[in-house]
Amino acid sequence: MIPKNISKHHLLLHLIVFIWGWSPILGKSISVQAFQLVWFRILITLVALIIYFSSQKTNLRVTKKKFLILFSIGAVIAFHWFCFYNAIKVSNVSVTLVAFSTGALFTSIVEPIFYKRKIVWYEMLFGVLIICAIAMIFSVEIQYYMGFIFGMLAALTSSLFTVWNGLLVRDTTSEVITFYELSGGLICLTGYLFFTGEFSKEFFVISSSDFFFLAILSVVGTAFPFVASTNLLKKLSPFTVALTLNLETVYGIIFAIIIWPETEHMTGFFYTGASIILIVILLNAIVKARLKKEIA
Repeated sequence: MIPKNISKHHLLLHLIVFIWGWSPILGKSISVQAFQLVWFRILITLVALIIYFSSQKTNLRVTKKKFLILFSIGAVIAFHWFCFYNAIKVSNVSVTLVAFSTGALFTSIVEPIFYKRKIVWYEMLFGVLIICAIAMIFSVEIQYYMGFIFGMLAALTSSLFTVWNGLLVRDTTSEVITFYELSGGLICLTGYLFFTGEFSKEFFVISSSDFFFLAILSVVGTAFPFVASTNLLKKLSPFTVALTLNLETVYGIIFAIIIWPETEHMTGFFYTGASIILIVILLNAIVKARLKKEIA
């Protein structure tokens, strides 16, 4: 029996987050560098989407103005994925996911700007507590500072395109958004790699195991969740989505400790700080729920 306050949209969101919980695990399992990983991920995802959209005869027509907007957001998404997987490469899954959990903080700042509402004082208070928790972890795990930097950049860019998509999905289908954003991301990333001389024969040589994990990450971990999560923004607020995304941290850390206990086991300070972050996020959700009840 599903509680009345939990809709099918929330359940679908949790399924998507559970799937994304495996994303950092797959990212660590793939041996190629971050740029190479992201380029192949987007390419394989687009191929899968084109096959699916063609079979469904999906209408992908869009105005020139909307195309340029989606194209630009795609570049942000490509940079987001680079930051996320590079954080894993230079640190580990646990550090990356704790840094990435600051996404709710960034969204609480970004969403009011784009949705033209006031910044809520308790969101800022919770944000300060999250920063303090991150600082506590960083003071002990300073050797992973690059992981924290790239993880938080991934969180910031995630909050940006989530809020943007929340606005776009009002008059644009999730299929159109996904297709043109990923196309924009691939083209922008290809241009960057070409002009920086990153493309080489070695770039296109990947092992069979890497290709297998990339295919799973692209089709199961990207194509379906990306379309579905974008579509959910018609029913759920960007903040709700960003808040729920923090469960990816819980799932990912648990999976990582089970699979790689020798590299993923951290100090007590790390888990204390991570617990503070998750508790603050939970308190934020509780406060919002109570305020909604009072308004109603």
